Amino acid sequence: MLSSAPGPSPDREAADRLAALQALERKVLWLSTWMIHNANHLRPSRDGLKVGGHQASSASVATVMTALYLDVLRPQDRVAVKPHASPVFHALQYLLGEQSRDKLERFRALGGAQAYPSRSKDGDIVDFSTGSVGLGVGVTLFASLVQDYLRLNRLVATDAPPGRMIALAGDAELDEGNIFEALLEGWKHDVRNLWWIIDYNRQSLDAVVSDRLFGRIDALFEMFGWRVVTLKYGRLLEAAFARPDGSQLREWIDACPNSLYSALVYKGGAGWREHLQRDLNRYPGIRAILDEHDDDALERLMTNLGGHDMGAVLDAFHAVSDDRPTCFIAYTIKGYGLPFAGHKDNHAGLMNPEQMAIFQRRMGVAPGAEWDRFAGLDLPEPALAAFVERVPLARSGARRHRPPPIAVPAELPAPRGRVLSTQEAFGRLLGGLAAGDSALAGRIVTTSPDVTVSTNLGAWVNRRGIFDRAERADTFREEKVVSAQRWAMSPHGQHIELGIAEHNLFLQLAALGLAGPLFGARLLPIGTLYDPFIKRGLDALNYALYQDARFILVATPSGITLAPEGGAHQSIAEPLIGMAQPGLVGFEPAYADELATVLRWAFGEIQREDGESVYFRLSTRPIEQPERTIGGELAEAIIAGAYWLREP
Repeated sequence: MLSSAPGPSPDREAADRLAALQALERKVLWLSTWMIHNANHLRPSRDGLKVGGHQASSASVATVMTALYLDVLRPQDRVAVKPHASPVFHALQYLLGEQSRDKLERFRALGGAQAYPSRSKDGDIVDFSTGSVGLGVGVTLFASLVQDYLRLNRLVATDAPPGRMIALAGDAELDEGNIFEALLEGWKHDVRNLWWIIDYNRQSLDAVVSDRLFGRIDALFEMFGWRVVTLKYGRLLEAAFARPDGSQLREWIDACPNSLYSALVYKGGAGWREHLQRDLNRYPGIRAILDEHDDDALERLMTNLGGHDMGAVLDAFHAVSDDRPTCFIAYTIKGYGLPFAGHKDNHAGLMNPEQMAIFQRRMGVAPGAEWDRFAGLDLPEPALAAFVERVPLARSGARRHRPPPIAVPAELPAPRGRVLSTQEAFGRLLGGLAAGDSALAGRIVTTSPDVTVSTNLGAWVNRRGIFDRAERADTFREEKVVSAQRWAMSPHGQHIELGIAEHNLFLQLAALGLAGPLFGARLLPIGTLYDPFIKRGLDALNYALYQDARFILVATPSGITLAPEGGAHQSIAEPLIGMAQPGLVGFEPAYADELATVLRWAFGEIQREDGESVYFRLSTRPIEQPERTIGGELAEAIIAGAYWLREP
């Protein structure tokens, strides 16, 4: 007779999973801290300059990121990692077998793991580059919108659930205005499948974050339709609150100013005891808690915040199963587990060799085993290795897609007319594409920050429509009000209308330009705006190009063609942007046939493996057009940047 032993109970499986994740969290903290120490104190240095690396900022998210990468994330999810948590990210990739020891040893050096996660330099393991704070958070919102576009238009498979676009944000990043511009745009577009996880360690680069900040943050997100999940207390503190007089302890912590809480974290158990005895000693239940805990145990209790409690973090993440955008506010401690935890000066702080030696002994890592994946942990290495192998991300294969290119026609017919401006020619070129049924036209997506009509996208939008998750009729047309614009909206529209915020435009172009590698379906994005206002969103443009997003930027009107509107509308320095910005090829065509030639080339350029994005500066000034036929040699000269209009 065959028999089989019963498998482990669900409770046992959950307990084993929690124990493994807690052990691996310790390893992530160790590796990220050691990586930075090695770069600053052990690696040979020719100039002796500080390398840096943000040990404190990394420590505050070790729990949250371990939970995400080793348990919660699915292969289709995409993450923008808090810039200063790059060492934690690389440590996790090392455990997953996706990062090498050599790159960890060269952290922040040539060819090593990058200071901030970089798609172009760290390779396929990075979903979104981060570094200029706030922008990585915002781009996840626009990536969610792009995912909706692809799924609603059946350009990607829809048999699996959509991915969650996840941003890990430092609380000080919420000072960046682009985040709130993105929030408003997301509300207008009914954005879905979006998680923003705020590392609320209450410390910025220079100081402690104002207590007033998070009195409004949850209300702000809720106003835009988000769910807000606050992870404030861990299980140790929750158990203490349930004891006699425990409510007094909760009220004391709730009322404790951020600056005092951070100072007591740094002072440790003795500091906590002094203040609790002074403020709460009249309560017998509090005296009992203090009597039962020595200083080390009291420190563990009072720093048991929700963002550092693995069980609480897992429960919060796994409880969200729908597509409603969700903001997790994870209370954490900057430098958690390190000797400068809580200190207001710890942002740029580094553990010295003596502190590291003590930390190494506490972590149980033997000399010579500093880079070992499982050294110093209290669970058997084979069990931990098997656990990591079962992690969904470890079994997902390559995260970066490489879809085939979209065919580009041999030529784009130049618009006819004796006198034309390049802006008008652009509108007619796109209108001609919209009237056809080419594969190229089917993958073009245009977007503009409230200047769709005045940048000559009207013909394209009239024929291809505006994207919206739902069908929305053109009310003016239904009411028989005469208008040149047909603004019908549907899931099949190929124009994304944005509010007048240039950061949003460039983040939307970044997300559209990454549709192929992120989701597996290539799009050909075209963004339009007035040329003078490129400077308004220049940081976001640089960000989009740094992560190798591919798109066409049409800036019109440009130059001095807006002179009647005053000095603020003149674009004088913008040609320098086109020449100097890495990842961007700039053109300023004079004639309609030049524009047709270079636009056709641009559709191919943005699809080449080593291609770049393309920037056109166009004019509203009509000029007489040359009568000529552009052949291969002249086309090559136009693309190269110069040709003889009249032979000398």
